Parts: sequence; structure tokens; C-alpha cells
Amino acid sequence: MHLVDFVSGSFAGACGMAVGYPLDTVKVRLQTQKQFTGIWQCATTTFLKEGVSGFFKGMALPVTTIAMTSSVTFGVYRNFLHCLSQLRGGGANTRLDVALAGMAGGIAQTSVMAPGDLVKVRLQCQTESKRGGPVRPRYRGPVHCLVSIMREEGVRGLYRGALPLMLRDGPSYATYFTVYSSICDAMTHTDKTRPGWGVVMLAGGVAGAAAWAVGTPMDVIKARIQMDGARDVKQYRGLLHCITQTVHTEGARVFYRSLWINCLRAFPSNMVVFMTYELLTDFLRVRTETEDMPYVVMD
Repeated sequence: MHLVDFVSGSFAGACGMAVGYPLDTVKVRLQTQKQFTGIWQCATTTFLKEGVSGFFKGMALPVTTIAMTSSVTFGVYRNFLHCLSQLRGGGANTRLDVALAGMAGGIAQTSVMAPGDLVKVRLQCQTESKRGGPVRPRYRGPVHCLVSIMREEGVRGLYRGALPLMLRDGPSYATYFTVYSSICDAMTHTDKTRPGWGVVMLAGGVAGAAAWAVGTPMDVIKARIQMDGARDVKQYRGLLHCITQTVHTEGARVFYRSLWINCLRAFPSNMVVFMTYELLTDFLRVRTETEDMPYVVMD
């Protein structure tokens, strides 16, 4: 088992989330609250009403959980890729192997990610300011939010939105790793066994944007199910009902309402993710000079 990938993935995920979190808050609010009409209007309203801290609401718990989920994603991906290689007698991995391994990593991490993601969305959509006002915030922080959900909805409530999360992350991570590996291979000179760090960062940024292009529609549904009933009367009976009601009331374009900001956030965030991952893996792993790099691409 490749344990180094679990360690590198955890640090890489935490760094990437810290970079992209402010835009993630804007994204979630655009997806779930009709009072926000655009990225700039949402960002300025948030800043004027809640200050800079408003963009970082609910970050403490997700940073902790993202370290675990990224560890699972990269660790499962690497080991799944190794298993596929072993099944064919140690041969080189194909693009299909990369996609399947990426999908396995994406689906596996949802079991760890779901509770923290729910808390993150609930806190990000809490627009009341702690600095004073006629209405006080419902949740005092990540731990209070987590405990409140467990008390009101039970342990099962922590996994509200887990199915659309899985349907989002499976295809997204298949795209993520496939695009990353393809760009690294295409931009690495034939006389070199490993791409330069500029290529790693570019490939990571493009891969992140491509993954969100695939995952944004289901991300909208996930956020709406997670917020359903938290502020007002419960609207959706399940995943399919949420999809049909959303299309009926707002049209299919709503699924890509936050695509631009998702890609804008994903590019720098995933540049940091892959740069951190590859640096730490390179530092921690004892390897031969003939071993291929980057490790996330091929076994």
C-alpha cells in the first residue's frame, strides 16, 4: 500500500481549500439564495454586511475534514491504480485506468466528506452577522452546527446530500485525474521522465476547472438538498424531485449558474493542491532515478 499518498494528499487538500474558500462561500450562496443575483453583488453584500470573516464562515471544520478526504482521495486513487496495473501483470496504466481510479477515489471520500460539507454549506448560507443586528445567527460555529444537526435530525441528518455528493465527485474526479495526467504527458519532453513544476501547476489548474465543469450541475442539487428545511419549509422529497422542481421553476441554466466562479476558484486552488502533493510526495518517497513522475499520473 502506498501510504505516502495519504499523507501528501491530506496536506495538499487543506492548502487548496484555504486558497479557494472565499470564492466557495460566494458560490454556495449563489446556488442556494435568490437574494444574490451575481458574483460581484454577492461578494460586495457579504463584505459590507459581514466583513472579511463572512467569506470564511464554517472553514474550521472543512479544513480538518478536507485533510482526511483528500488523503482518502489520493490514497485510494494511487492504490487502485496500482491494483489495476498488477491485474494486467505489472503493465503501464491506461487512461481508462486513470479515470476508473479517479472515480473510485472520488466516491470513497464522500463517506468522510459528507458531514463536514453539510456543516460548511449551512454556515456559508448563514448571512446574519455576528457583529450585531436584529436577527442572530442560528449556528454559533462549526461544532455548534454539527451538534445541532445531530440533535434535530439524528446521525442520518449529517449525511443529507451524500448521494448527489457522490454523483458529483465520482465523474468529477475521473475527469480531474485524467485531464491532469494527459496534460502532464503531453507537455513533458520525450527526453525527460518528469514534467517541470510549471507544467504540474498548469495541469492541476486546468484539471480542477475541468472537474468543476463536469460536477457543477450536481453541486447545485447537493447544496439545495443540504439547505432544504434549514431555513424554511422542506421543499424536496428527494434527489429526482429536487432536479425536476429546479428545472421547472428556474430552467436548466440554473445548473451552470455558478460554473464561472467554480472554475475561477478551482484553477488556483488545484494548482496549489497538485504542487503541494507532488512536492511532499517527492520529499517523502524513497525512489529510484528511473521511477516515473508525477506519482499521481501513472504507476
